[in-house]
Parts: sequence; C-alpha cells; structure tokens
Amino acid sequence: MPELPEVEVSRLGISPHIEGRTIKSVKVHDKRLRWPVPETVHQVEGHVLRSVSRRSKYLLLQTDNGCLILHLGMSGKLRVVPAETTHYKHDHIDIEFDNGQTLRLNDPRRFGALLYSDGDVSGHELLSQLGPEPLTDAFNIDYLFERSRGRSQSVKTFLMDNKVVVGVGNIYANEALFKAGINPKRAAGKISKVRYQKLVPIIKETLASAIELGGTTLKDFTQVDGNPGYFAQKLQVYGRGGKLCMVCSNRLKEIRLGQRSTVYCTQCQR
Repeated sequence: MPELPEVEVSRLGISPHIEGRTIKSVKVHDKRLRWPVPETVHQVEGHVLRSVSRRSKYLLLQTDNGCLILHLGMSGKLRVVPAETTHYKHDHIDIEFDNGQTLRLNDPRRFGALLYSDGDVSGHELLSQLGPEPLTDAFNIDYLFERSRGRSQSVKTFLMDNKVVVGVGNIYANEALFKAGINPKRAAGKISKVRYQKLVPIIKETLASAIELGGTTLKDFTQVDGNPGYFAQKLQVYGRGGKLCMVCSNRLKEIRLGQRSTVYCTQCQR
C-alpha cells in the first residue's frame, strides 16, 4: 500500500505537468472504487487546476470551482500520458487537460477514490479529524508526548493513528522505532519524554529520506515515470522477520500488532 512518501513522490511527479492547466474533462471508466465516483467530479471541468497538494495520503487537486480529492488506496498508480494513449486494464479515471496530457488512475484492487469538495476542503469529513503532518513544526516532541499520556495502546499503533499524526504507516513506524531503540509493543503512555525526544526527529528523517529516494518499492507501486522507489534498499527491519539484525546480529522477531506485521529486535529495542 502506498504510504505518505510514495504519495508525496506521486504529487511531485505529476504537479509540473498539470498545475496551471485547464481541465478539459473528467472521464470515469469505472465508478466502482472504494466509494462510487460522484457525478460532481465533473464540476471542475473548464477550470484551471491551481495546485496539487497533499493531506495525509490524499492528493488535493484544487480549482476555483472546487477540489478533487484523490486517494491511491491499496494499489493505485498515477501516470501523466498523452490523451490518446491506449488504456490498460484497471485504468479507471482520466483527467484530461488542455495541453493534451491526461492524468490517469490505474487501480487493480479499486480501493482508491476520487471525490469532490465544493467548500473548504480541510473541513471535508475525510480530512477534518486528521492529526498534523509529520514533516511540519506542528508535529513536535511536546505534542507527541502530551498526546501519548494515558495511552495504553502499543506505541506502534499509536504512531499509526491518523488522528495523532498522519502518514506514519506500517513500514515507517517499524523503521523509526528500530532506529530509536523503542520496543513497538511498549505502551505509548509509558514511554518517557526523553525517548520521544529521540523518536520524533527520527520519524521526520525517515520519511524525508524515503521521499528523497523516491519512495519505497512495493509490489504495487512505481513512480509516475515508471521507475521504482529506492528506499527499500535501506530498510533495516520491515520485511526482514527471522533475519539477523544489522546492528547486533540478533535474529529479528516478527509479530502482529493492530493486525499489521511488526518486526523488531529484542536486543536493540527496549
């Protein structure tokens, strides 16, 4: 599943080709996505795409006549292609522009989404309850420590709660906790402020590094230009259950937390 860095890489890839262009048409080839694609998506036709931004894993395509909310789901991919490019299986959405280019969504598992908001998009029901972006100043040591007080849930599931902070998905929660030396099973409320002082900058560095390197290569994700991401080459624990720790050579343990695979080192993480 594309996580925040992969979605940000997609945003960076598509923005130069479509920002400032007029949307000629929105063609929905199959509206049966995570939620049925509403007819209101056509409200943006004839209007200039002012910006492509990201909130959590949602891409926001803002025009003067409303905003398209796009989510890649489990397997969605975006490409910018000439409008006449042959369609492949699972090409569900085409957003055509006045320069002959098309933003095309391919989504084999159809857990993605395309929705429309005609007001302040930040107040949309999908966005209004989200926590801060992890790469902004709003996500800081004091904030995370205070939010953790009284929390009995594991620190890993705490970090993956989008109401606490957005975009720290399974891969990056595993990696950040390993680098910070924190056992993912520990209760979030029992972790000291000193340890959060180490964890917060590590989360920021881990996500920033993944974006810089083009996102993590997952079986369902490639960049807009078709090239895979490279962050997978740097993964230290995710996907390495049963293998040797790169730091201490202890065998990594794999468990389930919050129904997600969790890999950690019993020696390095306390």
